[in-house]
Amino acid sequence: MRRRAEAVAYEQILYRVEDGVAVITLNRPDKLNAWTGRMHHEVRTAMRAASDDADVRCIVLTGAGRGFCAGADMNTLQDIQQGTASSSPREEAFDAASDPNFQKVYSYFPAVPKPIIAAVNGACAGLGFVIALYADLRFASDAAVFTTSFARRGLVAEHGASWLLPRLVGLANAADLLFSARKVHGEEAARMGLVNRVIPMDRFHDEVMDYARMLAREVSPRSMREMKREMWNAQFQTLGQAIDAANVDMDASFLSEDFKEGVDHFLEKRAPAFTGR
Repeated sequence: MRRRAEAVAYEQILYRVEDGVAVITLNRPDKLNAWTGRMHHEVRTAMRAASDDADVRCIVLTGAGRGFCAGADMNTLQDIQQGTASSSPREEAFDAASDPNFQKVYSYFPAVPKPIIAAVNGACAGLGFVIALYADLRFASDAAVFTTSFARRGLVAEHGASWLLPRLVGLANAADLLFSARKVHGEEAARMGLVNRVIPMDRFHDEVMDYARMLAREVSPRSMREMKREMWNAQFQTLGQAIDAANVDMDASFLSEDFKEGVDHFLEKRAPAFTGR
């Protein structure tokens, strides 16, 4: 098993690269990984490290201990209430060439050029819920509990939740989750389409990593990068525009190293050796 340490010193997250998978772990377990400005900066820094690392093919975002992320830290909420902090810190776009919709503070996950799996191990609430929505895939343990929380704090569907959630679960289910802020467990979340799958907690880490390693080993990183961009951009396109854009992308893919390798390894009946080029 190949592992490599990351040189950056983090305080509120853990970061490691293992078998082509970057694992970002929110690491305030005593606070159920409540979100802080420091954590926001460190997650963004880790996402940049994973994006720029040619050895990384897939990213897993999870939480330490019993929680995924219990939402914004209460001290932060109190500071916002008192006018001494902002709920939306200003920062440069993660990718200035990406769609402007993906250049907001919390909407940059679609601009990360590698698939992001939110591995929701436990409590997932408020801002933590929104962070999970921005991932490309969501796997939940059978101990996971989801709640939007906002209506019970006198807040709104913040940071794009009103756009993201109906696309995943439909308008009626989104209204239910937002208006009531009730708790939803893994199996109900799966029936709604909020998560891709539910995994028993005793196998959760292993099965998430097995899936992530499969993406890292068996499919073209170039294909994943291009398809991720296509899917997120298509949310703002007509069907015809999406077809035209894909036709341009297809012509480029025929000239890529990964296309050649995709054909060669299939014909030669061997494991692929994709380069991402």
